[in-house]
Amino acid sequence: MRIAIVTETAPPNVNGVVTRLGHTIRELRALGDEVLVLAPSTAPSSWEGAIVVRAPSVRLPHYPELSVGLPHLGLHGALSKFRPDVVHAVNPVVLGAGTLVYARTLGAPIVASFHTHLPSYLRHYGLGAMEDLAWDLLRGIHNQAAVNLCVSGVIADDIRRRGFQRVEVGWRGGVDTALFHPGRASLRARRRLTHGRDRRPVVLYVGRISAEKNVGLLGPISACLPEAHFAVVGDGPELRPLKEAMKGRSASFLGYLRGPKLAAAMASADVLVFPSATETLGLVALEAMAAGTPVVAAAAGGLAEVVEDGRTGLLFPPDDAAAAAGSIRRLLEDRVECQLMRVRAWRFASGWTWEAAALDLRGRYLKAAGIAQPRAA
Repeated sequence: MRIAIVTETAPPNVNGVVTRLGHTIRELRALGDEVLVLAPSTAPSSWEGAIVVRAPSVRLPHYPELSVGLPHLGLHGALSKFRPDVVHAVNPVVLGAGTLVYARTLGAPIVASFHTHLPSYLRHYGLGAMEDLAWDLLRGIHNQAAVNLCVSGVIADDIRRRGFQRVEVGWRGGVDTALFHPGRASLRARRRLTHGRDRRPVVLYVGRISAEKNVGLLGPISACLPEAHFAVVGDGPELRPLKEAMKGRSASFLGYLRGPKLAAAMASADVLVFPSATETLGLVALEAMAAGTPVVAAAAGGLAEVVEDGRTGLLFPPDDAAAAAGSIRRLLEDRVECQLMRVRAWRFASGWTWEAAALDLRGRYLKAAGIAQPRAA
């Protein structure tokens, strides 16, 4: 197949969508598909062996590390030359919406996928009055697609209620179990996380340090757990306020970690805390579980479909710092329960492979394009 993927985010950005796309592009190309990527100008010229056509971009004022790609006629020319069997719009907003217009003129079937509760993010930046308008715009974009994929059932139900059509749960994602594995744990990594305070229990946060990730809850959680060390991996606009909120406590801020260093951090922590209430799935939670680390997460969004409360981790009511701290302390004090959760988490996450996720997605491409799938041998 010839597959054109248009995405609003690409490397060097670090987020779940970029992780998902990187693995998927690699798997699709391994299956023999041709992949063309349309992305903002900050993207590399190639991505996992796929050619990237870059669009002019503008940086977001509150998020300088993110750029918004702008549709232009060069994208139409690239699509015309590529002659895609299907166009996949990943989280379409500006670049995605414009590219869908070009795809329709070429008669290419469109698959869209919903990954981020962008309208809900607006309230975290004082723009809550625009939330309904944002949902209207997204609904209009997504309803042009032959199918709209969601990575969790709870999010699929949510956007159906908002008028999104042809919604299916699919392309749920995976985890690189060769990279994220309990065997990555080491004293060296633990010392790196804690700046030498490795005898303290280690509570890890991994992700964007931004309002929509609810990182403000980490301050009061850490205040309830003075005996623990909080290792924060990531970066974002709320880094300075978070450092101020955790001033005087045992905490380290390590910026973004990637590859083996991130995997070692995941495996070497005692607990991963995930306070976000807007996750559509939560790949970070899956990665921690594959590394054998139990997750304490907000009971919201798609996280409840990844973290089984009381078995692979613990869920707490969103915005309840005391409940979150209580759940973390429960695992830190009950080493038997924590070890059981480590084993269950690892077993659960081991069943999520990127190969299976890519095959599922490819099947949906074939269906949208009206191409018969080959029979299994």
